[in-house]
Amino acid sequence: MTSPTRPAPPSTEALPDSDAFQTSPLVRLTLVGLYIGLTVPLPFLAQVTDAPVPPVALAIGLVFGLVILLGALAERVTVDGEGIAVGYPGWVPSWFRSGWSLPWSQIAALKPRSTGQGGLVYYFVTPERDRAYLLPMRVVGFARLVNYVEAKTAIDTTAVKPLAQPWMYLILLGFTLALLLLDSWAIVTAVSLGKI
Repeated sequence: MTSPTRPAPPSTEALPDSDAFQTSPLVRLTLVGLYIGLTVPLPFLAQVTDAPVPPVALAIGLVFGLVILLGALAERVTVDGEGIAVGYPGWVPSWFRSGWSLPWSQIAALKPRSTGQGGLVYYFVTPERDRAYLLPMRVVGFARLVNYVEAKTAIDTTAVKPLAQPWMYLILLGFTLALLLLDSWAIVTAVSLGKI
């Protein structure tokens, strides 16, 4: 009986010279919707309960938080013949998200690490092992990105899977939409009763 053979790594000729990957729209929509669903009622609650924080100040803080979330979700991964780079648009300050770049020749390994929720994330490790670089896992075309890594570094990536499957985000999106509907109903009801 012969042992199963592993498929050959993807050929570099089959991949474009360079490529770019953005955070999945499903991930962005779900996380932004969840943020809005969880925070929109807070200024209204502050007004109804006479909270020490003024509703206007709370609303401004929540808008600022939304901008921070959008900045974190604006990650862009680029790969080419030289290496891999993670960057952000110019409006995202470098002190918040600076990004990084790594030549393929400097990648010694791809190491898994467990998350607090029991999932796995992967880090690029350099020969000096002085720093680890997180492999972006919530991008559109993650399998294609992993193909680049394997083709350019010869690291076995057969065990590398996305941190969360799309169906998980679809379930979360469903609950998020239900929360947004409940928020809307509560706010409209409070306004119609003259509570706000």
